[in-house]
Amino acid sequence: QVRLVESGGGSVQAGGSLRLSCAASGFTYSNYCMGWFRQAPGKERLGVATINPGGTSIYYANSVKGRFTISRDNAKNMLYLQLNSLKLEDTDMYYCAATPFYSGVCSPLTRGYSVWGQGTQVTVSS
Repeated sequence: QVRLVESGGGSVQAGGSLRLSCAASGFTYSNYCMGWFRQAPGKERLGVATINPGGTSIYYANSVKGRFTISRDNAKNMLYLQLNSLKLEDTDMYYCAATPFYSGVCSPLTRGYSVWGQGTQVTVSS
């Protein structure tokens, strides 16, 4: 059974940090692009960061560059997102997603991803 399970969300004050994790199972993880996406109620789901199977090609949305770090552990089938210097506007539901890798940079577009987790909520307060 193909499955992604996120964890690590929570409530934090502005300027604080969180580390999100995503556990993958049911597919050959090391052959897949992985991505983190976020979505506020009533708004479009947007790409935050993506990483190719080898971890050598990484994409970040401009809004998180320098603050968030995506990483993966292929031996453990795990994906991570380190969130530092959190801002109020980072409050969202965060999802991890997977899609088979072919070449180049892994897409930050939701339509490119076929496997999704259930999401983990990040709430940043002042």
